[in-house]
Amino acid sequence: MSVKNTTNGLSRRTRENAPLRPVDSQNPAEAIKSLRKFKKTKFDQTINVVAHLGIDPKQADQALRGAISFPHGTGKTARVVAFCASDKVAAAKAAGAVEAGGEDLVAKIEAGWMDFDVAVASPDMMRVIAKLGKVLGPKGLMPSPKAGTVGPDVTGAVKAYAAGKTEYRNDDFGNIHCIIGKMSFSDEHLTENLNFFIETIEKAKPSSSKGLYFKKVCISGAMTPSVQVSV
Repeated sequence: MSVKNTTNGLSRRTRENAPLRPVDSQNPAEAIKSLRKFKKTKFDQTINVVAHLGIDPKQADQALRGAISFPHGTGKTARVVAFCASDKVAAAKAAGAVEAGGEDLVAKIEAGWMDFDVAVASPDMMRVIAKLGKVLGPKGLMPSPKAGTVGPDVTGAVKAYAAGKTEYRNDDFGNIHCIIGKMSFSDEHLTENLNFFIETIEKAKPSSSKGLYFKKVCISGAMTPSVQVSV
């Protein structure tokens, strides 16, 4: 079967982008500008960043997990549910929660409803939602104080996550992935978001991590090659 517009298995887009990819790492502002030089698409590409860190993912005290509220958002909204007392349900929904409640929300999820991206909870709800650990845990949706999804201000958490606050955690290879915006963002806003990501991860460095911390940082569009960022 023939493959259209390919040479040696490479798409036409890949071949056209290859000569435009910088050989050396660039500072954040230069790296963002380099993304603009690649072949454009008909849709607004998401800009991703990945940091390969000098941590040992097998060591619990070196695991990184948290959340970032970027200065200029990510261009992406999230469907948020809130586990809270009945007197806070109305406020949570007004703040943007697609669903809110206690035992009733737990029962709905146990019945198979999973139409949400983020779950937040007030501390008093943790005993109520403990039974959902096996359901939400594997999907990375279980509320956690470490991730910033458990706290007394449920309404504030709903607003933040619905507006694009992003949770991050390292994978088994010591990488952290995040979205820093869209191609339609200005260079200035993308650069500020990228710098904010780097600063946030730098501040989260485990004290037990020794040697080079940022081994490699790269950004890419959904349909572009990656560009290495100097840190």
